[in-house]
Amino acid sequence: MLLFGASGFLGGAVHRALAARAHVVAPARRECDLVAATPAELAALLTRVRPQALVVCAGPIVGSADDFTRAYPVVTGKLLGALAAAAPRARLVRLGSAAEYGVVAAGHRVAETDPARPVSDYGRSQFAATGLVESAGPDVDAVVLRVFNPVGPGLSEGNLLGRAATLVGAAVARGDPAVELPLDAAHRDFVDVRDVARAVVAAVHADRLPHRVYNVGSGTAVAVADAVRHLADLAGYAGGFTDGRRVTGTDRSSAVPWMCADVSRAGRDLDWWPEHTLTDSLAALWAARDDQGQRVTAPS
Repeated sequence: MLLFGASGFLGGAVHRALAARAHVVAPARRECDLVAATPAELAALLTRVRPQALVVCAGPIVGSADDFTRAYPVVTGKLLGALAAAAPRARLVRLGSAAEYGVVAAGHRVAETDPARPVSDYGRSQFAATGLVESAGPDVDAVVLRVFNPVGPGLSEGNLLGRAATLVGAAVARGDPAVELPLDAAHRDFVDVRDVARAVVAAVHADRLPHRVYNVGSGTAVAVADAVRHLADLAGYAGGFTDGRRVTGTDRSSAVPWMCADVSRAGRDLDWWPEHTLTDSLAALWAARDDQGQRVTAPS
């Protein structure tokens, strides 16, 4: 398996899951920068590695419209071309995003057949990359996993729950009575990063993929404020939350008040269903965080 993005939150979990079943080649960015690499350089890498599958977990969640365009549709186009030239039998599995859907009616579980109307630069770029995969010819073996809101150990502060874990940890250490964190009435579908990794493994090893796009979520929408409060409870923090300054990157889907996945297609075609509860995910997130070199674990 050839894996890009293994040093990231999602890529690290995918690397561990893939490595349990196959040999994984995971070049660091300094060894192969997907944005800077030419199609010829990518084709040469594929010729050298000869992968059964190419998995792409790389890409920014914070940046400009140009950054997202270079990282998602431009990179996807180069990879599709390189695969056709150097590894036509390899399967491409790339991670997309729930942000591709845009605004969804409250209470609705969005399916892959629903219209996608992204409202952010990030979502539009991801959707453009998905479009390239969907429009690739029948001889191309490629699939997009639309990942909803991943949670688990190693989540960065570029995500709200990752930021909440850091702030709650600091509040616990100092005994602060309140944490400044912007919370709203939004609902999100939080999926465990380990379940995302299992979905990648399923997509890589499936004999046949009848569709080009699969949702990877929990199938349940949870109020963001409730998820943050649940994390605080697991951390043993009884303090409150006050509205605070928004952190750049954590509000990239602020215009979307509701998001929930219909994961039945992945269940049918990949035999994949989420296994972890939100409590599992938040407990793992809290247990893995490292506050100024001190290991902090969730209370039993």
